[in-house]
Amino acid sequence: MSGPLTGQVALVTGGSRGIGRAIATRIARDGAAVALGYAARTDAAERTVGEIEAAGGTAVAFRFDVGRPEDVAAGVAAVVERFGRIDVLVNNAGIAVDGLVLRYKESDWGRVLETNLTGVFLCTKAVLRFMVRARYGRIVSLTSVVAEMGNAGQAAYAAAKAGVIGFTRSVAREVASRGVTANAVAPGVIETEMTAALTDPQRTAYTTLVPVGRLGTAEEVAGAVAFLASPEAGYITGHVLDVNGGLYM
Repeated sequence: MSGPLTGQVALVTGGSRGIGRAIATRIARDGAAVALGYAARTDAAERTVGEIEAAGGTAVAFRFDVGRPEDVAAGVAAVVERFGRIDVLVNNAGIAVDGLVLRYKESDWGRVLETNLTGVFLCTKAVLRFMVRARYGRIVSLTSVVAEMGNAGQAAYAAAKAGVIGFTRSVAREVASRGVTANAVAPGVIETEMTAALTDPQRTAYTTLVPVGRLGTAEEVAGAVAFLASPEAGYITGHVLDVNGGLYM
């Protein structure tokens, strides 16, 4: 495969399923060798790697938990040992534990922030030293429409994803002079395994709120990520690209 990312190496966390799988597949199609990070579901990771290789791309799965510093250090070291570099980091790994604040457990709050926000910090910090040395890099972190508009029952998720936006803009200012950009993509309601479980009335309620009248696709999110990860996006940094069908403007 060849494209705008030919010769580059991209690490995609949470890359085995859903939006992460679509991102890994798209980036591989654009020519990058993909290091697919995952924390569980080895079968899903292997299946995604197999699909990328069958299409003519290059992909290797690396198992590590983005919320654990020792795991991230070992995972990033393994990627660099295998490929020799990391040009693109896509911070996609995340979890959601929903519940109203009055009933929300502190342990669940900690889990959500550890994966969705601390994980972004740990992975970004780990790859930055390679990017700064190379004087080139693209960091794209997945945030969410709920970070911008809030959502009842998702205070922890919204807080973590809002933190990703602030973190991204701060990193962008720190490393811009070294040829490294940092941006975020904020998906709206996207067709994934989770939304597949929606009932017809629930699906209708969601689509009624979206001006374009439908849910988004994982491939549409992947296209936005791929653009920000490309050399063509070199003059874009500290930006949040909304992919939400007009749900939030």
